[in-house]
Amino acid sequence: MIERKQHVQCILDSFRDFPVVAVIGPRQVGKTTLAHQVVEQYRGSVRHFDLERNADLARIEADPEFALGELRGLVVLDEIQRLPDIYTKLRVLSDRRPRTASFLVLGGASPVLLQQTSESLAGRIQYHRLGGFGLHEIQAQFQNKLWLRGGFPRSYLARSNARAFEWRENFVQTFLSRDLPSLGVVQSPTLLRRFWTMLAHMQGHVWNASEVGRSLGLSDITVRRYLDMLSDALMIRLVQPWYANVKKRQVKSPKIYFRDVGLLHALLGITSMEDLLSHPKLGASWEGFVIALIVDLFRLKDHQVYFWRAHTGAEIDMIVQRGTQLIGIEIKRTSSPMVAKSIRSALTDIGLDSVNVVHAGNDSYALTDRIRAVSAFHLQTELQL
Repeated sequence: MIERKQHVQCILDSFRDFPVVAVIGPRQVGKTTLAHQVVEQYRGSVRHFDLERNADLARIEADPEFALGELRGLVVLDEIQRLPDIYTKLRVLSDRRPRTASFLVLGGASPVLLQQTSESLAGRIQYHRLGGFGLHEIQAQFQNKLWLRGGFPRSYLARSNARAFEWRENFVQTFLSRDLPSLGVVQSPTLLRRFWTMLAHMQGHVWNASEVGRSLGLSDITVRRYLDMLSDALMIRLVQPWYANVKKRQVKSPKIYFRDVGLLHALLGITSMEDLLSHPKLGASWEGFVIALIVDLFRLKDHQVYFWRAHTGAEIDMIVQRGTQLIGIEIKRTSSPMVAKSIRSALTDIGLDSVNVVHAGNDSYALTDRIRAVSAFHLQTELQL
């Protein structure tokens, strides 16, 4: 088992200010395992309820205030989506003064769950988004393994690449046949797989609803709704364009990235590093992988991450907004990065404070006074955000 120390500490810190912390993330990403690690570090009494167990579900469902009201310390409620009416009860319990209990709730990435909790527990809840393993959780020499297999624990820790691929294939099938219908997507799993596979081929490209809709025989509105569902379920990352006050016309649609490149590789049929290094989507896979690493390392929110592309062809893969600073990140699958014309254009046209060129080599060094080459293998220590 890999310790997820950063996530554990972040959750424990959140309890200082919020009585309820909700861990959200895709199925099988390790939410329950993380909860056990939080319990091990928590100083005080703990009570764990697994709402997939009929006994636990029946006990709380019958009288939530009676079942939870007298508990002290940390109360863990796993699979919270099975008891949607509990949020109003948690509001009452979390408003008690002095506070006698903190609640760690675990659920999926359903937008319904988020809406329910935001309405019932506004100002009382902190959301903690959990993805797969990140760069800070593995040893540096296993970065290519993380790139190939993705960060889902059972895929990354599988005995072989073949086993890891098989697990991800099963995940895709289950997600399409069970999880998406529960989010309101009523379509055949075969058509939904075609849609998801089309998104895999659009990795790193600007979203084009008309093109996708024509290919599937669906309306623009329908395919956009499916895309939003995958985004809400934390499967797809939509990177929005940065709108700069410049005269050049700019792209205004989001870019498509898989949050977990292991799932991207499963849909593309990539089973080994040999397959990956010779695949036409190599560069797009690497770009999405690096973006995911940076977002995870620096705990970036979606509203802090953008891209920029002008119709003249000038572009920056990633723009990070940190306070008043705008930091550009260009991602290249090369060991000899150069200062491209697009980078200089972005510095002047949109007023970037600096640009980092993340590359596949081993060294980090300055290219100019505001442009730095950063090794993807040393993001933790060399990337300055």
